[in-house]
Amino acid sequence: MDDQAVKQGYSFGTFKGVYTPSVLTIFGVIMYLRFGWVLGNVGLAGTLLIVTMATSITFLTGLSISAMATNMKVGVGGAYYIISRSLGVEAGAAIGLPLFFARAIGVAFYIAGFTEAFLAAYHPFPGMDPALASKLISSATLVLLTVLAYISADLALKVQFGIFAAIAASLVSLFIGHPSAEALMLPADALVPPRASFWVVFAVFFPAVTGIEAGLGLSGDLKDPGKSLPLGTLLAIATGYIVYMAMPIFLNARVHDPDLLLVDANILSTVARWGFLITVGVFAASLSSALGSLLGAPRTLQALAVDRIIPAFIGKGFGKEKADPRIATALSFVVALAAILLGDLNLIAPILSMFFLLSYGLLNLSAGLEGLIESPAWRPKFKVHFGVSLLGAAFCFTAMLMINAGATILAMLVTALVFYLVKRRRLNAHWADMRYGLLTLLVRFAIHRLNKLKPDERTWRPSILALSGSPKSRWHLVELAHALTRHSSELTVASVLPVEEWSAEKVEATESSIRDYLEKREVDAMVKIFPSPDVLSGARALVRAYGYGPLTPNTILLGDTGNPDNFTGFAELIRLVYRTRRNLIMLRDSDRDTPEDSDELHVWWGGNENNIGLMLTLAYQIQKSTVWKESTLVLKTIVANEDERLAALDRLARFIDEQRIPARPDVLVKVMPSFYDIIRQSSTKAGLVLMGMRPPENAETDAEYGRYYGNLMEATREMPSIAFVLAAEPIEFRQVIGITPGRMAPRNLSPAPSHPEQSP
Repeated sequence: MDDQAVKQGYSFGTFKGVYTPSVLTIFGVIMYLRFGWVLGNVGLAGTLLIVTMATSITFLTGLSISAMATNMKVGVGGAYYIISRSLGVEAGAAIGLPLFFARAIGVAFYIAGFTEAFLAAYHPFPGMDPALASKLISSATLVLLTVLAYISADLALKVQFGIFAAIAASLVSLFIGHPSAEALMLPADALVPPRASFWVVFAVFFPAVTGIEAGLGLSGDLKDPGKSLPLGTLLAIATGYIVYMAMPIFLNARVHDPDLLLVDANILSTVARWGFLITVGVFAASLSSALGSLLGAPRTLQALAVDRIIPAFIGKGFGKEKADPRIATALSFVVALAAILLGDLNLIAPILSMFFLLSYGLLNLSAGLEGLIESPAWRPKFKVHFGVSLLGAAFCFTAMLMINAGATILAMLVTALVFYLVKRRRLNAHWADMRYGLLTLLVRFAIHRLNKLKPDERTWRPSILALSGSPKSRWHLVELAHALTRHSSELTVASVLPVEEWSAEKVEATESSIRDYLEKREVDAMVKIFPSPDVLSGARALVRAYGYGPLTPNTILLGDTGNPDNFTGFAELIRLVYRTRRNLIMLRDSDRDTPEDSDELHVWWGGNENNIGLMLTLAYQIQKSTVWKESTLVLKTIVANEDERLAALDRLARFIDEQRIPARPDVLVKVMPSFYDIIRQSSTKAGLVLMGMRPPENAETDAEYGRYYGNLMEATREMPSIAFVLAAEPIEFRQVIGITPGRMAPRNLSPAPSHPEQSP
């Protein structure tokens, strides 16, 4: 469904659709039954500070909502809609589902407040168990409110005008009250409770300023959300702040004994000119808050259904303009009724409060990041500096931790779980969000920082450009590359596309096909398709040009070629890799059947200390992969005679122990003329063999190095899979794996010219 096509339901205006439900939720049970307790605990200055701090969080969130509401067409779902269109469908769902349950169970809390006040004023069921009487009254109240919301949101909001009048009358009665001195005397038998700490009092008071969710929840039913949400929300916050600042000043002037404020929960009735109006106000406030949540919760569920996060039938609309989500309302009723019947909700109350604060924090974070990215699409009519929104997010998350750190952690875990589950479904959102722009901003920052640094031995890891061609035909290359980089470094799978077949559509289709193929096999890699007249020239161009700033591959992975006509061109590619200071891994797949018990990695060292450092590093990386994690690493070398073997074996064993390498040493005596015959015989059951290659010499031509390559291919026929390694990066690979120069090499180890690290 196109966002721009979502019909705005009842087309409520600012006062009816935003200001009224918001301000009525702000003026709730806490204002009537807990404001005196707040003043008695922390005094006038502390109360004014708490009111200002709590309202500041709501005000900053209101500014963020105003900015985002004037930059997008806000549809059904309020906070969920804005967050999902900014941070993505997964983040929207992660906060939308918990927020629905918080608002639905919040209905039960508000009704419980009404029931408590009702039973304190009246006794309709004398002799009945108080707990049972409370559940009966709460359930009946819930049924009546649900019927009101079920029939029509328009009718429900008209009822709220009467509630608004009742609350206004109760406030007038309070501020013109002048009680006698006798009415304000502390009873002689009163038990004064100990004073609570500042943050405990803040935690109790904070829900009193969280009413802006009520107006935001009806965003899909507004005639002009871009105008009504900013104006109505900010006016409701301002109204609440003025009343909340005036009330403690008035109470402090009237009530001089702070102990009375701690003892008398109905102190507002005691101080008011007409106390019964305060009782009416408590009834009106609690019922209006419950009704506001009962209107908002189903619309959050409806938005989730529209986006196919939950079954679509749940969001079906009825009534005028199909704007009443009656199925979602029925589900909200079931959740609220279950909460009422369960009775004791004190254990989960802090967690529910966390979800409201978490939604505020994400709303602020969304607006702040939009402003920070500065994309051309961010053009709100109501402009707010991104720092203001980010400050609001910081205040929200800080308040969560200060109120209840345990509940904060649990709320974060639940949110992360929902995010993960929705992410696994791989929903295709029909809207654009800020994630691409945000990641671009982070990458830009990281690249500029990396450009000022140089890689070192401590942080080195293989960043691989795998010239694999089609992964389906040369899967062994991708498999090795994935084992080397697995979720810890960068991997690009590249293929050269012959120029006569080139077109933009062909490149995109090939990239998409390879990317899907890799994702299905859980290979985390980027894909690069490069058009070129031929494979070798395309490969050389990729080696020269691929990468961005400091983010260039440090290791090139190739397959071998057995065609003698390509030896010279292949040698030219290897020389280019070496001259550009990239490491080379050339994988030659075995031309014979590999035994099933081939679970060993053999590393052959033949004299080049930089090569052995890189080979051991690569072998260690391979062993961390799931395929090779049970394998055994064997470090092998060859000496001239038996007298050298024992000494060399001892040195290798001590080296392995000192450097903490999970390997087994093996020293062989040269009993055959060719090193390759010894390697072939010793590594017959190896799953993978790592050997060093000699680097090309400066005066050497491509044809000469091509002959070396050809001899190498001939000498290693009928061997297990071999990874030829050539270290060229200006990194001391001996230090990467912890090798101290001069301490590893067995003395008198001078391989014959037939060794791959020496000239043939």
